Amino acid sequence: MPKVSRGALGAAAVLFAASVISAGTARADNLLDALTLAYQTNPTLQEERAQLRSTDETYVQARAGYRPNATAKAQASWTWSKYGPNSQSCSLFGVSFCPPGGIGVDTNNLGGTVSLTQPLFTSGKVTAAVNAAEAKVLSAREDLRQTEAQVMLQVIQAYSNVQFDERALDIRKQDTAVLQHQVEEERARFDVGEVTRTDVAQTEAQLAQTQALLSTAQSQLAQDRAAYAAVVGQTPAQLDPAPPFKVFPDTIDEAFDTVEQNNPALRSADYLEQAATAQVAEVKAQRAPNVSFGGDYQYGVPLSPLLQSGAFTRTIDAGVTLQIPIFTGGQLSSQIRQAIEQDNVARTQMELVRRTQLQNLSQAWNQMLGARANKAANKEQVRAATIAFNGTQAEQQVGLRTTLEVLNAEEVLRSAQLQLAQAEHDEYVATAGVLGVMGLLEARNLVPGISEEPGGHSFNQLKHAFGYVPGVEDGVQTLDSIGQRSIKQLPAPVDAPIITGAPEPASAPPAGKP
Repeated sequence: MPKVSRGALGAAAVLFAASVISAGTARADNLLDALTLAYQTNPTLQEERAQLRSTDETYVQARAGYRPNATAKAQASWTWSKYGPNSQSCSLFGVSFCPPGGIGVDTNNLGGTVSLTQPLFTSGKVTAAVNAAEAKVLSAREDLRQTEAQVMLQVIQAYSNVQFDERALDIRKQDTAVLQHQVEEERARFDVGEVTRTDVAQTEAQLAQTQALLSTAQSQLAQDRAAYAAVVGQTPAQLDPAPPFKVFPDTIDEAFDTVEQNNPALRSADYLEQAATAQVAEVKAQRAPNVSFGGDYQYGVPLSPLLQSGAFTRTIDAGVTLQIPIFTGGQLSSQIRQAIEQDNVARTQMELVRRTQLQNLSQAWNQMLGARANKAANKEQVRAATIAFNGTQAEQQVGLRTTLEVLNAEEVLRSAQLQLAQAEHDEYVATAGVLGVMGLLEARNLVPGISEEPGGHSFNQLKHAFGYVPGVEDGVQTLDSIGQRSIKQLPAPVDAPIITGAPEPASAPPAGKP
């Protein structure tokens, strides 16, 4: 992937020097293709999916608190002892039987222990930990939705930027061609004495300015093609018109309602607040009794000099343990107060996110309305400026208008054409921004029939991951969950295809005199 990106960015840089698009490898020619490619290969999305899979594992780890834990230990030992002639080990009834220098004795033993521990009741501590992990997984999935929406918006913005730059470049090229022809006409008329040298100089100055603007447009297109390659993964070829958005709220109140129930950042904050509440319960449960079953099996046998039949030792130890803390030096009380304040932080953060997202919606909505109003006004401006330019140009031919008036009329027309293209660009991007805040800017809503790549697993798969013990785990969970509050899962995100349908044709700039 990094090699592709470097090649794409390099190709975009070459565009400024060559001003051509080479048709080599396969490229995204329309917005749906670009969105699909970014969904499959964008490194930001890939990173977030990996992060979600990592978070999924915390749920499995929390459920391990319901399950048995078994360990095995083996031990081999060698012991050498030296007994003096007067030691009790070398005498019997006061008679020493050791040699004068004493005697050395060595022994060898082999043993092993298998231990099993099974939690029976933790006063809800494990259940609270599982609930907290579940809430964090659900929050991480909303974070993935938010990252996906951001990437999809980046693709739409990059696509729209390239399209606008191409239209701006076409307008500049057309303007340059018209002025080049006009300079030639002015020079010819100067030769026959119809215009002054000043008229020719004015036209030449306008041509030089337009050529500079043409170079700027080429540079901007190269930069935006590089930005497109960075987010999509390859440089664009000739882009098709972007399709219109099929689904859109009629009023801002409908959009606000959708944000409240569907915005991924707000849903993520909700789950984080539930996780913090569960963590409070987890800490409080440390004050309550904890009941567990434990058992050990030990086996030992001497190895000196060889295995001796019947000399082994076997021990089985089993029992139920009840444990309750009595005094912890204030540590548990401090941890409880800390967890409660962290829950307060999460609750406040959720309200902050809610206000921020409603503000983002209001801003995006008003940007869209402003761009839409500009688009309507600019269309009328282009219509009127086209009539004015053509009329001024015709009147100049019969001596009723000066060259400067023609140049001014043409500058007004080109400016109106660029403003219209900018307004159409701004409206489309702002509309996508509104849908993004509403939580609708997801690949499944943008690209019909796309093969989704879930970032994680279902909770059922996580629950039955390696280590699951049927019957035992379910029984312990049922007992330990008494009195505990489960995580409230929010309704499924809205499923609303929003970008299908025929592309909306872009407003073509009116042709000037070649």
